[in-house]
Amino acid sequence: MALVTFSSTMHKDKTVYAVAGSHTQTILSLAKENHIPIDFGCQEGDCGTCLVKVSSVDGKRSPMGGPLNIREVAVLKEMGKVTKGEIEKMYVDDIPPNHWRLACQMVVRDEDILVEYPSK
Repeated sequence: MALVTFSSTMHKDKTVYAVAGSHTQTILSLAKENHIPIDFGCQEGDCGTCLVKVSSVDGKRSPMGGPLNIREVAVLKEMGKVTKGEIEKMYVDDIPPNHWRLACQMVVRDEDILVEYPSK
């Protein structure tokens, strides 16, 4: 099991267990199950509303998770959160290019992570 800590400046940090390796549980679905107020819109990876910053809990490993999917690449590129060079490097190295992810698209793996999300 993975431990996922959700952190925001407006809310108390909350750490929850995630079923690692399910290949279906996204950060957003985990947040919704545990009443963590991450903003979201389409839930399909098209709007970018659920933008989060993901890193390791101890700060030693980064970036976390698997490579970005096609939807994440398009939205993060449009938002200016990832460059063409970072995307090309991701396809070679098979790791995400930086800390920015879409909560509705990133699937939880067997790693303890810190998810920072904006608060309103």
